[in-house]
Amino acid sequence: MRGVLAKDENSELRETPMAKKAPNPIDKHVGSRVRMRRMMLGMSQEKLGDALGLTFQQVQKYEKGANRIGASRLQQISQILHVPVAFFFEGAPNIAADQGGFGEAPSPAFVADFLATSDGLALTRAFMRIQDSRLRRRIVDLVEAIAGEEMG
Repeated sequence: MRGVLAKDENSELRETPMAKKAPNPIDKHVGSRVRMRRMMLGMSQEKLGDALGLTFQQVQKYEKGANRIGASRLQQISQILHVPVAFFFEGAPNIAADQGGFGEAPSPAFVADFLATSDGLALTRAFMRIQDSRLRRRIVDLVEAIAGEEMG
């Protein structure tokens, strides 16, 4: 166990456990966008890890935001996943706006969260293959009706 040295009640140095630090919201967002794009390409964590020279566990930590992705690593990931680096920041929480600065309104995080799930991605892929726009609209109406029943 890792900890910090602190004096106890007898003024002796002892190791105390460190509190787990919550992931930074930007790191979490970037990681979720890496996961979403990787899943869109049907790529495993292991395959991405191999391309980066990392273990799948390290990729997992990046995707959860537990470990921060450095600039050069993010550039490498963007090349492997065939997207510009800016892709990973789209819809990111605007920290400057949260601190009273001027900024764009944040985009709905629930869309990115939904697309980062395997069900969300599968549903989106299947939905986009439906050519008939009236049928797509009827499916949306059906899902809204089902969701409305569950809320009531």
